[in-house]
Amino acid sequence: MEPILLIVIIAVAVLVIGGGAFVALRGRGRDLELERRDGDVALDTRPEAGGTVLEAPPIDTAVVEAPPIDTAVVEAPPIDTAVVEAPPIDTAVVEAPPVEEPIVRPSFFERLGKARSAFTGYLGGLVGLSKISEDDWEELEEALIQADVGVATSMSLIEDVRAEASEAGAEDGAAIMGLLKAKMHQELEGKDRSLTLDDGETNVWLFVGVNGVGKTTTIGKVGKRLAMEGHQPLMAAGDTFRAAAAEQLTMWAERAGVEIVRGSEGGDPSAVIFDGVAAAAARGCDVVLADTAGRLHNKANLMEELAKVRRVAAKEPGHVSEVLLVLDATTGQNGMSQAKVFTEAVDVTGVVLTKLDGSAKGGIVFAIESELGLPVKLVGLGEKVGDLVDFEPTEFVDALFE
Repeated sequence: MEPILLIVIIAVAVLVIGGGAFVALRGRGRDLELERRDGDVALDTRPEAGGTVLEAPPIDTAVVEAPPIDTAVVEAPPIDTAVVEAPPIDTAVVEAPPVEEPIVRPSFFERLGKARSAFTGYLGGLVGLSKISEDDWEELEEALIQADVGVATSMSLIEDVRAEASEAGAEDGAAIMGLLKAKMHQELEGKDRSLTLDDGETNVWLFVGVNGVGKTTTIGKVGKRLAMEGHQPLMAAGDTFRAAAAEQLTMWAERAGVEIVRGSEGGDPSAVIFDGVAAAAARGCDVVLADTAGRLHNKANLMEELAKVRRVAAKEPGHVSEVLLVLDATTGQNGMSQAKVFTEAVDVTGVVLTKLDGSAKGGIVFAIESELGLPVKLVGLGEKVGDLVDFEPTEFVDALFE
């Protein structure tokens, strides 16, 4: 018999025998399932199967009643709903004391470095000479003119120094410089540089000068200074023509903590000054700081109007105790022509020289005092409030030479 045929016969036999066994087992399982369903027991208790019936013990079905629940409502203690008011909060605003700007007086030596450099530059070459020649004297005179001392004043100074040098037998440059320094000290001595405040009067200080010299700023600094000294100043915004002039002065008044009177833009400046004087008298202020328009000194009609302002300021209860001409030190000799015209119009009593720290030509001080006879009362050595200081002639001259 072929091997392949023999394998087929064996496979068929296995399938037939396995299938019969599977059918027999499945039938037996079906019979056991039916028996469990009929008796609802886990054991076969049939007699023919030799089983024993086991009876389950009776179940006690007595109902045990639960103890009654105490349903009495226990009331909670009443809640105290009274509103406890919080103590009132103190909402008063406590204003911090104003912070005072520390006033530190600047030194002339520190602030006049520019003028000193220019002045010693003109004169430095003469110091080391053993003998001053005629040409050297002319050069010395020219140096003073370049420093804006002025032609007339420079010639007068050199003439006096040469006479003293001849009398003392001084010939070398160092000795001549010493004599010049002493003469310049002498030139600035003996003038009243105080600012006048008459007791029992409503003093008026008029500030005059051309545009751009710093009048409004000067008034603000003077007002702050007076307030710190215990005075009660009032500012009057008499410059009604320059845009924002009144606003600028108002800002300074607030910084200084002083009162201000102002009028409408383009209004009559004399009326503003008059109202300022009246307000100061009513409020017990001892000085009115009056701003005026920065007028061009070559306009005759405007100078006449300024003269009118002065007359109105002097009417009762006003008392004009100062007319201060504000000059820019950097303008040099041009400031001299301004000073002459203003002096003729309003009787100037003193000069405030601003921006002296920025000028290389500090000699204008000698020209003002020598040729006009006007004392320089205040000078500006910087932009801070404390930089507007009393003019100290000794410090000024020393600062130029040292």
